[in-house]
Amino acid sequence: MPAKILLVDDDPDVMLFNKTVAEENGFQTVTAANGEEGLALLEKEHPDLVVLDVLMPRQSGVKMYRTIKTEEKWRDIPVIILSGISRRSFLKSQEALTEFGEENVPQPEAYLEKPVEAGDLARTIQNNLKKAEN
Repeated sequence: MPAKILLVDDDPDVMLFNKTVAEENGFQTVTAANGEEGLALLEKEHPDLVVLDVLMPRQSGVKMYRTIKTEEKWRDIPVIILSGISRRSFLKSQEALTEFGEENVPQPEAYLEKPVEAGDLARTIQNNLKKAEN
């Protein structure tokens, strides 16, 4: 059975690109337009990996990432952040939340900045699924 990838992004063009890349590389996909939908699908679909945007309406990727990495049942799921904001800005947001008393979270397994090449996204997904298997 192919690995299941949860894709979370509010931009329909980016979502189509991510879905196409994942499916052309043999992965099954489920999609969500924001963190709220993403968490519901995480619970329902039990994906093997998450590709997550950071800036989205309703619930941001920052909050969804923090939820994934602090919940015992989800913390081992690899997360690839795919965002238009820099890795440094994302990490600063995580540090800021930790300073306000929230639990410290590990860095994401991978961080890709938009726009990303199809080959880079596919390789990053494959590499992180292999690491998770070991």
